[in-house]
Amino acid sequence: MATAQRGAWRDRNSLPRCQGSRDATSCGGCRDSDGEVPDSPYAHARHKLETLLNRNMRIRMTDGRTLVGCFLCTDRDCNVILGSAQEYLKATDSFAASEPRVLGLAMVPGHHIVSIEVELESLGSPQYL
Repeated sequence: MATAQRGAWRDRNSLPRCQGSRDATSCGGCRDSDGEVPDSPYAHARHKLETLLNRNMRIRMTDGRTLVGCFLCTDRDCNVILGSAQEYLKATDSFAASEPRVLGLAMVPGHHIVSIEVELESLGSPQYL
């Protein structure tokens, strides 16, 4: 009985694997380590977000504040975590723009984000690990 089970196990593992067929959705073997189809829009979006990791960003919020910091992570609700964040207040008639306020690690709720700008890479920019 034990030999029959070993044989059945061996047969299951020796099934032909997908070798990159064009119809990746029909095959369970054409997925990356996170279970995504490599050429899907989700995989493309994930790759784009991964290229933005540890880059400096400027996030403008609905209340007029601007946060500048290092992009660390996001979630499905579009909340963003910035490291080494600084807050800049919008200048109004009652007061002038002042020095930035250092926040450190900051979570920006996705529903308060108006725009996100990514700083272009320069040779002298510090690298965050």
